[in-house]
Amino acid sequence: MPNVKNRVDEQIESAVVEYAIEYPAHGQHRSSNELRKKGIFVSGSGVRSIWLRHNLENFTKRLKALEDKIATEGIILSESQISALEKKAQDDEACGEIETAHPGYLDSQDTFLCRSFKRRWSCLSTNLH
Repeated sequence: MPNVKNRVDEQIESAVVEYAIEYPAHGQHRSSNELRKKGIFVSGSGVRSIWLRHNLENFTKRLKALEDKIATEGIILSESQISALEKKAQDDEACGEIETAHPGYLDSQDTFLCRSFKRRWSCLSTNLH
C-alpha cells in the first residue's frame, strides 16, 4: 500500500502532468526548475515520481501522451510541442522507420548480417529488389 503521506498535493501533480505534455522534451530537473518559476515547488525526483505514476517517465511516453491529447482534444500545438514531434520524426527516420500507406510500397530492403570472427567484425550486405 503506498504511503499517501509522501504524496504531493493533487494540484501540484496535475501541474506536473500538464507541464510534461506541454514540454515533452524537458527532463525532470528542468521541469522542476520551470515549475518553481510558476510557484509550484516540486523536486526533480518528485517530478519523476509523478511521471512514473502517470506513465510519462521518458520522452517517448510524454510524446505519446501529447499525441493522444491531440487526437482526443484537437489542441493547437505550441512551438515546443511542434519541435518535439519533429525531433521524434527525425529520430525515427535515422533509425530506419519509414511511414508508408502500405508495406508493399517499399521498393527495396537492405539487410545486414554481422558476425564476429576472432575479434574481427565481418558484415555482409544484401540489397533485395
